[in-house]
Amino acid sequence: MQQWIEGEHYYKNEQGLFVLTEKFHLARGYCCGNGCKHCPFDYENVFEPKKSALLKKRAEEQNTGTKKDS
Repeated sequence: MQQWIEGEHYYKNEQGLFVLTEKFHLARGYCCGNGCKHCPFDYENVFEPKKSALLKKRAEEQNTGTKKDS
């Protein structure tokens, strides 16, 4: 198993929770279905209506240039 590197594979948000990065998700190779913040797979395994809500939030953040931890 590969060693996780802080700042590369994960970081801690303001609440002290671990957030997995896009690099981590790409190395894993699939969407886990949990609705991860940096999912590079467009939440393909997340069930509706959560999937649509997450995609909408991501689009809004990209349009405004902001990123909010969830």
